[in-house]
Amino acid sequence: MQLKDLRPTTPRKGTKRIGRGGKRGTTAGAGTKGQKSRAGASVRPGFRGGDNRIWQLFPKLRGATKKHGNKRPHKKHRYFQPRNAKSWVINLHDLTPFKEGDLVNHETLVAKGVIPADAGDVKILGTGELTKKLSFSDIVVSASARSAIEKAGGTIAAS
Repeated sequence: MQLKDLRPTTPRKGTKRIGRGGKRGTTAGAGTKGQKSRAGASVRPGFRGGDNRIWQLFPKLRGATKKHGNKRPHKKHRYFQPRNAKSWVINLHDLTPFKEGDLVNHETLVAKGVIPADAGDVKILGTGELTKKLSFSDIVVSASARSAIEKAGGTIAAS
């Protein structure tokens, strides 16, 4: 057997040729009148009988859309709150730049890059773990953060 001898086991069925005489009558099964009953007629998608296509009726919406997507989804922004926020919230795990025995206040948080320079009041929440002994002053601390700071041996000065 050679490649040229290969044949399908079932015979090919040809397309039905309608409108060439025979038993189908005048319309040949294509219905009556209209564009779709004509020979060779196929209506393009979106064709509305000579009227504008539906997507041509609406203006092009320029500018940022979801089709562009996020170019850098893996990049995290340095500051998670808006720049004009009146109160900044940080967590205990954000205090990793500080060393054992450091003082944590508004100025040192700005110097270490934890918050921006134009940030307002700062509140520390208890998410994360604190393993260093730190001193806090002039900063609002949540109850869970207070217990974690005291457990690590840190101090909180009254603001």
